[in-house]
Amino acid sequence: MDNKDYCLYSGGLKGAEKTFGECAEKYNIDEKNFSFEGHTPARDKNLTILSEEELRKGNISMEIVSARMNRRYAHAEKIKKIFQVIFHMINKGYQVFAIGWIQPDNTIKGGTGWGIELAKFFNRPISVFDQDTNKWSTWKDNAWVSDEPVISHKTFCGTGTRNLSVEGKKAIEELFSRSFPS
Repeated sequence: MDNKDYCLYSGGLKGAEKTFGECAEKYNIDEKNFSFEGHTPARDKNLTILSEEELRKGNISMEIVSARMNRRYAHAEKIKKIFQVIFHMINKGYQVFAIGWIQPDNTIKGGTGWGIELAKFFNRPISVFDQDTNKWSTWKDNAWVSDEPVISHKTFCGTGTRNLSVEGKKAIEELFSRSFPS
C-alpha cells in the first residue's frame, strides 16, 4: 500500500498524540483528530469537534470504567468526555498503538488505559510502549508479550501519555521508520 492509503486517528493532545501526528505528517499519512468543545488539542490537523450527540455514542458508565481499570477518577464530567473521545479514536483506528506505563494488573496508567481496554473489548491488535522498561509489548492471549510492532493496518490509532519521555518519542519515530521504510 501507498502511505496515502493509511490513516492515523488520534486526539492531537500534547505528548504522545502530538508526536504520532507529526510522524504521520512526515510520512505523508492522513491524520484525523477528535476533540470536544472547550478542549484544546496541541495538534488540530483534520480536527473534528464532536457534538454532544456524537460524544454520547461513546458514553459508558464511570462505574464500569472504574471497575475495569481498578481505580477511581476525579473530575468525572471532563474525564467522561475524554473517554467518549477515546471511543471514537479506537472505533475508527483498527490497530492501536499507545505510549504509557503497563501496570501490574495489565492495565495502562491514566486515560490511555481506557483506550487500551476498549481495544481489548473490540479485539483489536494492540501495542504499548512502556516508559518504565522502554520496550514495546503487544497484547496476545491475554498477556503482554515483548515485541517490535509495525503499522500493518490501513487505519490505526496513536495515543498515550502527555508526559512523553525522550525514549517514548524515539519509540514512535522508530515505529514509523520500521513501518514505512524509504
